[in-house]
This record gives sequence, C-alpha cells and structure tokens, in this order.
Amino acid sequence: MFSKACEYGIRALTVIAEAGKEHKKIGMKDICKLAKTPEFFTAKILQNLVKQKIIGSQKGPSGGFFIAKDLDKITLYDIVEAIDGKEIFVKCGLGLDKCNAKKPCPMHSQFELVRNELNEMCRNNNLEDLVQGFHGEVYNR
Repeated sequence: MFSKACEYGIRALTVIAEAGKEHKKIGMKDICKLAKTPEFFTAKILQNLVKQKIIGSQKGPSGGFFIAKDLDKITLYDIVEAIDGKEIFVKCGLGLDKCNAKKPCPMHSQFELVRNELNEMCRNNNLEDLVQGFHGEVYNR
C-alpha cells in the first residue's frame, strides 16, 4: 500500500530509533544492512527526512543519523507525509484526476473507507509503537 520509498524510510527509521535507544548515532551502511534497503535510495530518503526535521545527522567519526524528536511524537502519518506527501490519504484509488464526491469514480466510496481507515491507523501509531513491536529484533526475521 505504501510506496517503496515509504517502506524503506519506515524500516530505516526503526533502525535509527533502535540505535537511539542506546544513545548511539548510526551510519548509512549499518542502517541499510539492518533495514535491508539499497544504500543510494535510502540516502535520498533520509536526506529528505533530515530536511523535514524527523531525523538529524552529524558528520565526522562519531557521526551518523539520529531521531530528532521523541519517538512517541512522530506518527506514522508524519513519516508517510514526509516521504510520499498526503496523496495516499486523498487521491482516487483508480488514479483518476477528476474523481471527487460530486463526480465519483465507480470505486470512490469503497476507497474512501480504506483511505479513512489508513489515515486513522497512521495517525494513531507512532515510531515508538513500531520499535516496541519489533522487540529489539528489527529485521532478523
């Protein structure tokens, strides 16, 4: 349901958050290894998340990425919006430009229910929830 960029971003953020629990910054290579994401693509995603102030980065020997806010203050909605924008929560499920409540596509009302549930799920779950859900074993599955 989420774009590949969003999937990779969420996975990378959980790795960064896990490292942050030990008050450590984590480098790009380690993030990609643990999150099982491609380095170049992940670097672009993390660069965007730094601009959005969801994460921070520090250069140098003790540098790396770190979470810039409390984990419980970063909702899944914030992450999705920072990476993909709000379109997933509002656009037509069939990709039609002119679909709306006044001129609905054949799937409009069904997609509206799905979008509303997705929106609610993303707003009601945060990065802390995701990290806790992995119980310290982020991607060892």
